[in-house]
Amino acid sequence: MNRRKRKKEDIIRDSHQRSSKYGVTPGQRFSRRILSGEEKEAVLHENQDLIEVAGPFLDMLYDFLKESGFILLLTDKQGCILRITGDQATLKAAQDMNLVVGAYLDEKNVGTNAMGTAISEDIPIQVSATEHFITAYQQWTCSAAPIHDENGNIIGTINLTGNYKLAHPHTLSLVVAAVVAIENQLQNQLNEQRLRESVRFVNQIMDSMLFAVISMSERGIIRSANRMAYKLLKIPNDELPGKHISDVLPEWNKLFEVVRNNKVILDEEQSLITARGKEAFSINAYPITLNDGYIDGMVIGFREMKRVYRIVNKYTGMHARYTFEDLIGESDEIKRVAEYARAVANSPSTILITGESGTGKEVVAQAVHNSSSRMENGFVALNCGAISPGLIESELFGYEEGSFTGAGKGGRPGKFELAHGGTLFLDEIGEMPLDMQVKLLRALREGAVTRVGGSKLIPVDVRIIAATNKNLKDEIAEGNFRSDLFYRLSVIPIHIPALRERREDIPILIKYFLNLKAIKLDKMVPEISKPLFTELIQYEWPGNIRELENFIEKYVNLDGDLSFETEPHTGSTLPVSDSISKTGTTVKSLAAAEKQAIRTALHACENNISQTAKVLGISRNALYEKIKRHGI
Repeated sequence: MNRRKRKKEDIIRDSHQRSSKYGVTPGQRFSRRILSGEEKEAVLHENQDLIEVAGPFLDMLYDFLKESGFILLLTDKQGCILRITGDQATLKAAQDMNLVVGAYLDEKNVGTNAMGTAISEDIPIQVSATEHFITAYQQWTCSAAPIHDENGNIIGTINLTGNYKLAHPHTLSLVVAAVVAIENQLQNQLNEQRLRESVRFVNQIMDSMLFAVISMSERGIIRSANRMAYKLLKIPNDELPGKHISDVLPEWNKLFEVVRNNKVILDEEQSLITARGKEAFSINAYPITLNDGYIDGMVIGFREMKRVYRIVNKYTGMHARYTFEDLIGESDEIKRVAEYARAVANSPSTILITGESGTGKEVVAQAVHNSSSRMENGFVALNCGAISPGLIESELFGYEEGSFTGAGKGGRPGKFELAHGGTLFLDEIGEMPLDMQVKLLRALREGAVTRVGGSKLIPVDVRIIAATNKNLKDEIAEGNFRSDLFYRLSVIPIHIPALRERREDIPILIKYFLNLKAIKLDKMVPEISKPLFTELIQYEWPGNIRELENFIEKYVNLDGDLSFETEPHTGSTLPVSDSISKTGTTVKSLAAAEKQAIRTALHACENNISQTAKVLGISRNALYEKIKRHGI
């Protein structure tokens, strides 16, 4: 039933019937329920928000009706009076009938009246004179309207009461207008509360982020910044809002020109001004777009480059996975290497690891890194023999945008920067060109690098571990390696013995690789006959552990159907010295001839790998493999 469409006479009649049913008598003078003490304080506290919001509107309405003989009452949803204001004479008459704060004016306690009936019927209503159920109230005219929350639930009423002779239809309109204003204010207050909660929630999220965020207007005025922004910029909290973004980001105009076209900037390196001067950060920039599409400003996210490098290293495999437990063997030689390497692992000094190809130099390098205080940072490796001389500088030191043809947009950090805080492993250091040796030496002395095409010194904290299968002192004598770089690198020398120098480790390695490859290839572990096992033990293994591992992998792949005699050996297992034939003619072995051909071609092509491979009629990868095999 839509009660708002019912006639007033029907509403009053039904209210009278309810009043009789509740046991209210016409001869009553007071409400049957009046709170006091702690009960009254509890109700007032429960309705504190309603009282605070409605109070100013009651005062405003009273100012309009002052000295007109009316009083204003605010009740809760149960009809309990929360506040009374009005003319003194009328207030005195109301108090004589116990119309006081804490008294209940619902139909159960005083029968038909404007406030009680407005709550029961959920409508604004005016009750005058004899329409009241209690005779004592018939001297009044009362206009009341229910107050609703955002869900339409009644939370109270406003009532305007005066002498019945002052009854006028417009008085109910005044009450309804006041109620509408109160409901709007309650909604606004709720919206403000939700907005504050949303802002607090967003701020908490922003402050929990591991990267910094700054928002700014289109004029470059900083609006807000999260906790990480203050931390990275090293300035006190709350000092950024109101400042111009150029105080922090000098190149902000260039970024905003891009963002103004509703584009996004991702992972661009920029210099920001911190309390310690300019520092490099990785920056993202996004437009702040209003509903009409207008770009109102920009949000900048940034993080430290060293954190970016750490992430890059993590997901590009540039991290150390080997530890000293991965050094397989029980020989005195390998135990001495492990013990010595452990002892120097945490030293900041450079390490030079020497040994033949395949002895496990990188395993030792990674184990040293993982036993040092740098283990949480990157382990970045560079094979100096696998990169053309023209590219090794940009690989080591990085490059700026436009520094050479093909240079990527925004430039790129080099291995030194990527290894900041960690370890840089320079494998095959003996293959590094002389001009690069000079630049590497300078970087080690200064603890800083300059990108190709750049001029700014970039401080780097890097521990260097170098490795070579060459005798660098011989290379120094031949003019191929700088003595000053050698002494800079070999502060802590570590020599790894060849496999033939620790034959007691061969059985352990065979067993280890058999199990490892069986798991990898999802095969059963094949048995090795005693004659084959003896041959493996006695073999010289010029390719060392790498050669042994490759043989075992083939053996497992073929389920043990492989003899050592039929195993096609690489050139590295063949003699490379000259021999004298029966006719007295000096004959070079095929391996020695191949090695000499490669050296001659490299010299003729000025060490250009691509050209050398082309001259020899082989691929670059094949050339690299042969260079490694022959120890060139």
